[in-house]
Amino acid sequence: MGAFQSAPGEHEFQDLADKTGFSLEQIGNLQNRFKQLSHNEDTLRREDFNTIPDLACNPIRAQIVEAFFDKRNYRQGDAGTVREIGFEEFVTVMSHFRPPELNMTDERREAFRREKLRFLFNMHDTDNDGTITLEEYRHVVEELLSRCGTMEKEAKAISDSAMLEVASINMGHMEPDEFYAGITFEHFLQILKDLEIESTMHVRFANAAPMTCRK
Repeated sequence: MGAFQSAPGEHEFQDLADKTGFSLEQIGNLQNRFKQLSHNEDTLRREDFNTIPDLACNPIRAQIVEAFFDKRNYRQGDAGTVREIGFEEFVTVMSHFRPPELNMTDERREAFRREKLRFLFNMHDTDNDGTITLEEYRHVVEELLSRCGTMEKEAKAISDSAMLEVASINMGHMEPDEFYAGITFEHFLQILKDLEIESTMHVRFANAAPMTCRK
């Protein structure tokens, strides 16, 4: 995996910086956060994320935590999940939340955006079959709406209606007996083409200092 046996030296930090786009200082801060979360152990487990106040406030907490244990997010072309992660995996997943650099070329910014959207897609494609099904989409919507006090029946109706709208956009007119398998990544890109995801998709739990939930 990528668990470190001792504190990484500057050379190891540089390799990780080149891979993720973080500065050496940022990686040093992330190492402090990693040690804090893991209680100075070499690996993190899912339960270690329970101590993050900001994450506890997030309506899609489960998807965010699971993203750290999803091999698809390690930029190695693997699939499946792991039970624990090392520092390299932690930093690699954190890099998906990194804001864009100011001097990015248009080509690099587009690649950066596509990578973020792929990460977001993976978060919702929980069974790793290449599509976000109605059931997966409904689960996300219900979690989001539960924070607003929306009843389960209402949440189901809203998610079903939204998915049918997505189907009509991607497939045009559908007959009553037609089945929509789900949102593919290309559909996902099209749906979110006007969303400024590059700088808005971020987390705030990288700092080692104690944090509180945003109101």
